[in-house]
Amino acid sequence: MKKRLLAMLLTGALCAGMAACSTNTNAGTNAGGADAGAGAGADAAGGSYKIDVILKTTASEYWQYVMAGAQAYDKEHDNVTVEVKGAPSETSYDEQLNMIQTDLAGDYDGFVIAPLQADMVANLIKGQTKPIVACDTKIEAPEVISFVGTGNQEAGKLGGAAAAKMAKELGWTEIKCIEIAGVQGDTTNSDRMAGYKAGVESEGGVFLDNEVQYADAVADKAVTAMEGIISKYPEGIAIICANNDDMAMAAAKVAANNENYKNTVFLGFDGTMSACNAILEGRLTMSVAQMAYEMGYKSVETVVTKLDGGEVDAFVNSGADVVTPENAQQRKDTLQGYLDSVK
Repeated sequence: MKKRLLAMLLTGALCAGMAACSTNTNAGTNAGGADAGAGAGADAAGGSYKIDVILKTTASEYWQYVMAGAQAYDKEHDNVTVEVKGAPSETSYDEQLNMIQTDLAGDYDGFVIAPLQADMVANLIKGQTKPIVACDTKIEAPEVISFVGTGNQEAGKLGGAAAAKMAKELGWTEIKCIEIAGVQGDTTNSDRMAGYKAGVESEGGVFLDNEVQYADAVADKAVTAMEGIISKYPEGIAIICANNDDMAMAAAKVAANNENYKNTVFLGFDGTMSACNAILEGRLTMSVAQMAYEMGYKSVETVVTKLDGGEVDAFVNSGADVVTPENAQQRKDTLQGYLDSVK
């Protein structure tokens, strides 16, 4: 970096005008093919930054995609160093808190944090002046400059509308939808539910609010919930939507041999590799895909933008898509590419 700076100064002495108009015009593009907005970051401003990325864990498929996105920003920007780490699991609360506390005292220029316990993290970061971005899960604290994540209500609406359209194509005349939900009171769960409802209703369907089954976001409870739905609605239901892919796949498995549910649309949320496989094999109908790679990339990008003195949005939507039998293989190949890129 010092050699680079010296070279720039010498060049400036010989031709100040040329140096003044020199910019980096390289636009970063992520592995999924979407413009990730690089080119206006540290390279353009000439800064050299070390960014700390602390995820909920690095041991799961989803978080490997987030890691790949963060590392891609590092690879595309020579003067940005990104360190990615995470707790052993998503229940390793103390381990992550200790990790955050240690790193806040380190030599980092900015932070990306995906909190396991957002309220506890908010206490830890009090008084911090270096830019902090919350990734995937909000941290309600003035020190946080931006939240980068999925717009769950918008994404849910996208999925709900697609499910209702498919239900019509499969011959359903009454487009009724029942949700197998996550944890009651959880904001993410509530937002996805509101989105599902809006999407189904936008296509003339009916979201059965009084029939929502809370299953704490786990597959075994989704099985019990689906058994109850079949018992109450033996004639079948057009759409069963779930708060995540695991619950959707579990529900679909329960109904697999029931003739009245053979054309039911089972809609999950996350768009993971396992969901893509299930869709390709006919064990799941569709899934709302979170763009975890983009989430990791944009989180680091937002920190760098702030360090460069730029303006950042309070919320950066990392995007969503609907995975169907038509695009599941393409989505699977893309996800595999992300996994292969992780160090």
